[in-house]
Amino acid sequence: MNQQGKLYLVPTPIGNLEDITFRAIRILKEVDLILAEDTRTSAPLLKHFEIHQKVFSHHQHNEHQSSNEIIKFLKEGKNIALISDAGTPAISDPGFYLVREALKNEIAVECLPGATAFVPALVNSGFPTDRFCFEGFLPLKKGRQTRYKTLATEERTLILYESPHRVLKTLDEMATYFGADRQISVSRELTKMFEETVRGTVAEVKLYFETHPLKGEFVMCVAGASPKTSKEKDQEAD
Repeated sequence: MNQQGKLYLVPTPIGNLEDITFRAIRILKEVDLILAEDTRTSAPLLKHFEIHQKVFSHHQHNEHQSSNEIIKFLKEGKNIALISDAGTPAISDPGFYLVREALKNEIAVECLPGATAFVPALVNSGFPTDRFCFEGFLPLKKGRQTRYKTLATEERTLILYESPHRVLKTLDEMATYFGADRQISVSRELTKMFEETVRGTVAEVKLYFETHPLKGEFVMCVAGASPKTSKEKDQEAD
């Protein structure tokens, strides 16, 4: 019987191509095939580092369907690398389902360390980093209000991802549920030429972005609620 292959999760740069690791490049050159969230997005990266392996599409819309075929290839002894458009696979990107299925089938999974957007945004925010709560993207509609109410009393630093066309709306909602005076740090275009981090109260940061470009992906770090605030809101809920 053929020895089973291995599934590699390989982080890719979130902007600056120099942020990829030597190990990531080696793995991508050695595997039998690469799974990419969007083959068109990944093509320039692979071309830049002269990586010529076969590339197949693996995204949120076909993840469940294609995973069975991928597991079959892994069982046949093929080594496969999964990459997302930017950053670490499975962090607000496809990957979780495939990893779970691979582990169910006792297939080896190895995740390389590397780029991810929320870590530099958190460290750069100046908020406590010993305990934090990563929420990724909030629900678009159903459950969004409930999530805000839950997070309003969270004492750990909060980390959220947001798309540019929803930033102002999200800041408005934060002012409602967290308070306009809550401290926030918003980073955009991390590692790119126009990287920017804006810090201040929710109200101040919203005012800034009302008159400045809303381009790129945003990482929003919110100071945790004070213990006093958390206690008061808990009493209100009672």
